[in-house]
Amino acid sequence: MQVLAKTFPYISYLNTGVTIVSLAIFDLDNTLLGGDSDHAWGEFLVKHQLVDRDAYEQANDYFLQQYQQGGLDIDEFLAFALKPLAQHPKQQLDQWHQQFMQESIAPLRLAKADQLLQQHRNKGDYLLIITATNLFVTEPIAKSLGVDHILATVPEFIDGAYTGKVSGTPCFQAGKVERLQQWLTETDMELEDSYFYSDSHNDLPLLELVTHPFAVDPDPILSKHAQQQQWPIISLRDD
Repeated sequence: MQVLAKTFPYISYLNTGVTIVSLAIFDLDNTLLGGDSDHAWGEFLVKHQLVDRDAYEQANDYFLQQYQQGGLDIDEFLAFALKPLAQHPKQQLDQWHQQFMQESIAPLRLAKADQLLQQHRNKGDYLLIITATNLFVTEPIAKSLGVDHILATVPEFIDGAYTGKVSGTPCFQAGKVERLQQWLTETDMELEDSYFYSDSHNDLPLLELVTHPFAVDPDPILSKHAQQQQWPIISLRDD
């Protein structure tokens, strides 16, 4: 399988012209990270008084709970999550994100996740993160993890500023499958002998699509399903 030389609009670090053994796909939040980067970004905004503390913190916790329970209204959540991006200049947002990486993301890094990525890297596999969390939050995280590409919910960006709206299909539940299928068509990649690692039952549509699904520190619903399907269940957390 070959990765075609192709320019992507949001990612500048895609490997090209390399023979690929398999496509190794990873969820980000609570899989490669020991927490939720979307929720952590909200906490960062609250901590530094960049949003209304009480109202934002309450909504941030509410949406996380809805996600965990499988009842998240993705459109309602994204209207909430992307609003702060539209209220500040991109340069200022990027400065805050650098601080966010140090304060909030660094403590969520998992040594076993880095080892898992390296195992696939050593095999020559193509490393792809696919996440519902928006690209502004997740692209620098993906770069720090050294993966080849990321598919994430894309915040609309017009004339040098975020609009607070979504561009294209949100990368959530069945939307992950839609975005992945589109990407596979664009790159001539395949799902033959593919892997997907996730903690969440929200990712069942994609887990059921790949050759090798792995439940990683799974939520109760995914754990039960994985046991029924005899999928491997692994942990990337410290013992």
